[in-house]
Amino acid sequence: MRLIMNEPVERMSRPYGRRWWALLVLCLSLLMIVMANTALTVAAPSMSRDLSLSSTDLQWVIDGYTVPYAALMLLFAAIGDKYSRRGALVIGLVVFGMGAVAGSLVDSAGGVITARAVMGVGAALIMPATLSLLASTFPRAERTKAITLWTATAGFAIAAGPLVAGILLESHGWQSTFLINVPAIVLATIGALLLVPPSKAAHYDRIDYVGGLLSVIWIAALIFALIEVPHSGWDAMAVIAVAVCGAGFLAFVVWELRHPQPLLDMRRFANRGFTGANIAVVLFFLVVFGAFYYLTQHLQFVLRYGALETGVRMLPLAGAVFVGSALTGYLTPRVGMRTTIVAGMVGGATALALLTQVNASSSYAEFVAPLSVLGLAIGLALSPCTDAIMGAFPEEELGVGSAVNDTSSELGGAIGIAVLGSLLSTSYSSSLSEASTGGRVPADALSQAQDSVGAGYAVAQGISDRAQQLAEQAGRAGSVEQAAQLKAQAEQLALGAQQMADAVGSSFAEAVARTSLVGAAILGVGAVAVAFLLPRKGRTADGHGANEADPGAGGPAVPMEETTWPPTRLHADDIR
Repeated sequence: MRLIMNEPVERMSRPYGRRWWALLVLCLSLLMIVMANTALTVAAPSMSRDLSLSSTDLQWVIDGYTVPYAALMLLFAAIGDKYSRRGALVIGLVVFGMGAVAGSLVDSAGGVITARAVMGVGAALIMPATLSLLASTFPRAERTKAITLWTATAGFAIAAGPLVAGILLESHGWQSTFLINVPAIVLATIGALLLVPPSKAAHYDRIDYVGGLLSVIWIAALIFALIEVPHSGWDAMAVIAVAVCGAGFLAFVVWELRHPQPLLDMRRFANRGFTGANIAVVLFFLVVFGAFYYLTQHLQFVLRYGALETGVRMLPLAGAVFVGSALTGYLTPRVGMRTTIVAGMVGGATALALLTQVNASSSYAEFVAPLSVLGLAIGLALSPCTDAIMGAFPEEELGVGSAVNDTSSELGGAIGIAVLGSLLSTSYSSSLSEASTGGRVPADALSQAQDSVGAGYAVAQGISDRAQQLAEQAGRAGSVEQAAQLKAQAEQLALGAQQMADAVGSSFAEAVARTSLVGAAILGVGAVAVAFLLPRKGRTADGHGANEADPGAGGPAVPMEETTWPPTRLHADDIR
């Protein structure tokens, strides 16, 4: 964006003419980094077969992306604020693209994990840059609409990832789910250079690198512990990770409170609206990612849908996200953000409560309503949450504000997969063990089948294959007696295989119902807490009139009855 420095301030403060095209580029960038995780849910079985991945390997293929992504966002956002937000976006796209190309070429678990980690580093640059560039490009009157479209894109990407991956896997290998990013990255990079205005903070004296390093340490340790404990238990690595996380977090808080120019001013959490919105984001993504984790498994393994069929059946969620986003754009200015956020959380809890009715005989039709309600809840709640979080930060810290919002969502997602995933696994294993007590599951196959629902069906298939082999041998037997004996064994094994498959399906369905109940309880209790923290319409975070200052916010007062931010204008010295 070219600015002539002797132009009148009124002319320079006019909105950027191509801002909606710029938003399209930012949303495309966001779409890729969210889909990078959700697409893997349907590509994982194919990848596991080709690379002989253990359950630990597969866990790290997924989370190798999450650790650098969540840990580096705060530091990278501050660097983008100081030097160039658009530069951070472009560099992030290039790094993300390099990881995607590498991921399509490797042929080992270690190679895929490394490629995913590189993509995570790129995503840590891209994610906060998209939201901070949006905020610096759009005038206050249009910001809420732009943020609503941004959050709707994120919600749509959650469901679109499996669909796109499913289409590719119909005729290509899992490598295609990496390569599909490349043309989008090229398009987004060109678009960023041509359509997105360069931007950086007008006044940013120095970066708090010590605070940045401490944030990387404690967040990375936390994510690692969340991954390690449910899978390996409290081994030495998990204990060390928890200790490092605790010490790192304490050091980070103390350092930030004493630093004259902290990376993240911890006093902002005295603002009830800011804190409540962050809690809502964490809890929402906790249940959304946790539910997505087991719903895609149920569709693929229990209901036997292929990758593409699974993606298509997640579309009610994507469509409902857009409906919810349209509703929040209409409702929030009229009823206040507390009402829409809490209503979204209650809706999410309702969706999870509906999933408690899932059983072994449930068809896909019984998942349509929960998926639709969950998508509606996502669209309704997340945009005002983002408004509240970003509104607590001044213009020169937009990148850090974006990083706080995005880190909350990543932490919530990691906690959701760890906690709800662990509960799902424990419940499934326990139910399958109970099924074996009644003789439905062969004892020697139980341990292997308890590892996961995929392993359970693999065991059942193995027994079925053995039964088929015996039946074929019976047809070639040299005597009637031998043929009868082999046929009887084959029939017994075939019955055992069917019993195993039935037990696995019913056990996993029961685990889905139990886990959903816990998720509904978490979000329901969280809704009560957030309702208490968020101020009423027409009040600030401390309960005073909307135009009064909030001394505890650690920043400018935020009129919490509005969905937009405090007035911020795009000045000449904010554009680089």
